Amino acid sequence: MILWWVIFGVFIFAMLALDLGVFNRKVHVIKMKEALLWTAFWLILASLFCAGIYFFYGHSKAMEFTAAYLIEYSLSIDNLFVFMLIFRFFNVPVAYEHKALFWGILLALVTRAAFIFAGVALINTFSWVMYVFGVFLIFTGIKMALNKHSEVHPDRNVAIKLLRFFIPLTKEFSGAKFFIIQNGKRFATPMLAVLVALETTDILFAIDSIPAVLAISKDPFIIYTSNVFAILGLRSLFFAISGLMKLFHLLHYGLAAILSFVGVKMLIEDFFHITVAASLMVITSILAVSIITSVIWPDNGKNEIPPVRAKE
Repeated sequence: MILWWVIFGVFIFAMLALDLGVFNRKVHVIKMKEALLWTAFWLILASLFCAGIYFFYGHSKAMEFTAAYLIEYSLSIDNLFVFMLIFRFFNVPVAYEHKALFWGILLALVTRAAFIFAGVALINTFSWVMYVFGVFLIFTGIKMALNKHSEVHPDRNVAIKLLRFFIPLTKEFSGAKFFIIQNGKRFATPMLAVLVALETTDILFAIDSIPAVLAISKDPFIIYTSNVFAILGLRSLFFAISGLMKLFHLLHYGLAAILSFVGVKMLIEDFFHITVAASLMVITSILAVSIITSVIWPDNGKNEIPPVRAKE
């Protein structure tokens, strides 16, 4: 199994290096066609990886990967809305969004690994933690259903306040650079503040998504690889649908239902076992219904993106 971890890690970082060093070496605006091609590319890679799991580890593990990937990917779609608000708050030029998301996702690969191993260790050590996760997910699902839009307040972000305390922050962007030197003194640019906001936001997302995936599988390799493929596809998906977010205006109700379902699954696991196949069927059905109803009953401008206070 260690060999598979090494192979997977080398492959992912090779793909990221190819992405940043070759395909996106020059800063440019990601067009819809390019974004869709990258989205399809990561979906195909995830499918091929799932096929490999099926071949080497069997049907059960492949089903776990698929369900975990679907949960993480669907939650990521809703999280794109928050990323849009962060970019709007900092007035990030469109051409720089790719680099900010790239480094944000690279850091997320590390923090997600820490969350996953900690979660698995907690469950293996204290079985009652599953009940805590279950109640938390149900609470989160209800809260998500009652709140249409997530609020973003980067000005209240403790990490950004600490950043400003330790290093002066310029008001203007300097290309896509995170640091600049002025009069012999190092300054952080707003790009670094954006990166900090994205990373701290992803940590909050992980608090919801990791417990949900733990209800599907306890295998760290399955959980982590499904997370990696989902968040790597997230960046290209952002550019593909950032202008079409209103089309999925009812998706948050579906995600709320999925989180609540997973929470209930955790609570009743000792009394009634819901198979991975049944869970996958429920998850896909909820997603399909929320997307189809969004198309049948469009938003029509009733739920606009809430205003974000401009960066001072």
